[in-house]
Parts: sequence; C-alpha cells; structure tokens
Amino acid sequence: MKPRLCVIGAGTFGEMHLRAGLQLTREGVADLVGFADTNPELVRLREERYGIKGYPDLDTMLDACRPDAVTIATPDFLHRDLAVACLERGIHVLTEKPMDTSVAGCLDMIDAAERAGCLLQVDFMKRKDPYHLDLERRVRTGQVGQVLYGYAWFEDKIEVPTKWLSSWAARSDPAWFLGVHLFDLVGWIVRGRAVQVSATGAKVKLPTLGIDTYDSIQTRVVYDTGASFTFDLAWHFPEGGEALVHQGIKLVGSEGWMTVDSQDRGARGCVAGPTAVGVGADRGQDAARMFTPNLGLFQADQDPSGGEWYRGYAIDSIAEFGRNVHFLANGGSLAALEGRYPSGADGLEATRVAVAVHDSLDAGGQVISLG
Repeated sequence: MKPRLCVIGAGTFGEMHLRAGLQLTREGVADLVGFADTNPELVRLREERYGIKGYPDLDTMLDACRPDAVTIATPDFLHRDLAVACLERGIHVLTEKPMDTSVAGCLDMIDAAERAGCLLQVDFMKRKDPYHLDLERRVRTGQVGQVLYGYAWFEDKIEVPTKWLSSWAARSDPAWFLGVHLFDLVGWIVRGRAVQVSATGAKVKLPTLGIDTYDSIQTRVVYDTGASFTFDLAWHFPEGGEALVHQGIKLVGSEGWMTVDSQDRGARGCVAGPTAVGVGADRGQDAARMFTPNLGLFQADQDPSGGEWYRGYAIDSIAEFGRNVHFLANGGSLAALEGRYPSGADGLEATRVAVAVHDSLDAGGQVISLG
C-alpha cells in the first residue's frame, strides 16, 4: 500500500518538502496528492512548477485529499496547532524544526500522537549530512574516547531574516531558526541531555532594519555526560559573503578529535549567474563573485526517462518520514521504528534547550539549570 502524502506550507523550505514528496512518488513509496498554503500566488507558482494541486487552507486540503500523512513547513509558531489538528484525525506528522517554540506545545503534540497511535517526526536534517553521520559513528564506536567539549557555529547571511522570513523574522531569532539544528545534532552525537544552559546575545543590525530580534546569540550547554559545548549563532552576515551559511562543528574527546567544516566542502569558485543550491532565491548577478556551494544539501538530477530526480540530505531527512509511513501502512509498528528517527521526544529536547537560552538571555546571561 502506498500512503497518501500532503505538504502544509509551500514557501522557501516548503518547496523542498514538495520535491521530497515527488521523489517518494517516483520511487513508489508514497503518493504526493496535494499541498496547502495561504498565499494564492505561491499556490499558483508551485502548481505550475510541480503539477500538484494546491489548496488555500488546511481543512480544505484534508477534506479533499484525505492524506495518511502530512509534512509541515510553516512558520514555527504555527506548528503546534497544525500538527495537533492532523494527529487528531489520525494522520502521521512530520514537522519542520523547531517542533514548537514552547515546551507545552511540544508536549501537546506528543500527547496527540500517542493518543492517536500516530508517527510524530521532526525534520532535523543535519543528522542526514554524511559528514555528521560519520562523526556520530566515530563517537559511538569510541574512536574519540569520552567527549569532553566542543563548539559549533551556524551563521546565515542577512537575506534569511530580511528576505526569506521577512513577514515573521521578528518572531524568531538565531537560536530558534538555526540553534535548534545544532542543539539536536550535538545531543544526538554525545547521547546526552542538556542540564545547564547560559547565553548572551546582541541586537544591533536587524533592529535598524525594522526587525526587532537578535543578530547573534552565543550559548554554552552542559550535558549530563559531562561534555560542554559552545554554540555561535547568527543571521546578520553580509550578503557579499561566499556562502549563504557559514557552519561547522568541532568535537574533542579523551582519545581524539574531529572537525567538520560544513561550508567549505572542497568546491569553491568565482562565477557569474545563479549560485543558489536548491533553497532560497537564485542569487544571480551579472558580475562574477566568489561562492562555496554545499552540494550535499540538495541536487536535482535526471532519471533515465529525463524526469527530475532529487537527492541530498535535505531530501533524505524528509523522505525518511515517507518511508517510515510506508512501513507503517504495510504492517509495520511504531515500536519497531523506535530510536530510528528524530522523534517528538527529540524535538522536545531541542526546544527545552532553546527555551532555556531565552530564559538566560532575559536574565542577563544567568546559568539556567534544567531538570
């Protein structure tokens, strides 16, 4: 049996969800049957580009398409209500990170999933980056010994809050938009829960552009394993930079260390024309400029018939949900999947850290203890 799949939200990253759904359809894993977005022009554009029927709201789409599963790629503060509405109808849910911007909202989603017996998965795509998969394996098999400390950085160009998220950037910040990726990634790698969090932040550039939010946040997290990590998070970097994202992680253990530079992956150049790789507007220009592409994130290729074929860790993490739903639709159980995907509990943990970051910011950098 092939489950029916819908996408909620067709914006910048919602387009990646549509691509993943189409890829699952081509592979015979699921059928992408519709999507919903409140922007009628965006609905028209996505319908024309991908040939999938769009709907103006959630209820209309659910009534018309009757999906077995949905993926949610809306602004963060909408995740909870959309997910609960679907789960209460017995529909499996994948939500973008953060799962919700409150602990209470995450718990509501987990409770709704448990009552419905449905899959609740979070799109923490950094886990699917092959370099991070290798790093996790080396830590898990003891190649670096006990993890002692590390640091990670995730810094976006200013176009992200000013262009991608212009309508709701003031309701987000680098911890919510970027930090939760790393809070989950590090917790997954060290197999630990956060017990202490402290943070400082700066509001300098974005408020002058009418966006009242943090430019940057630096936070330190201590885990119950004894490891401590520092996270540098920002989304105000100049548009003239080589890459949309400057990102990486370094981890130091008792027997070794590893660094993953997720920006410079071996390709670098100076070209004229579009330099976007799968997400966001093509940052094209007449004059040549430097760029460093992250080809691991997304690539569009062709199958033998000439149709589009999508791959990359942005696709893989969404497609994993589709395969999990296919497994369930064909006799598999949630118990058999346990521990094999980013769960509601994992989403809750990342939100716990992000909430503590903001509690510390509000308290002038005070250390926040987590139970």
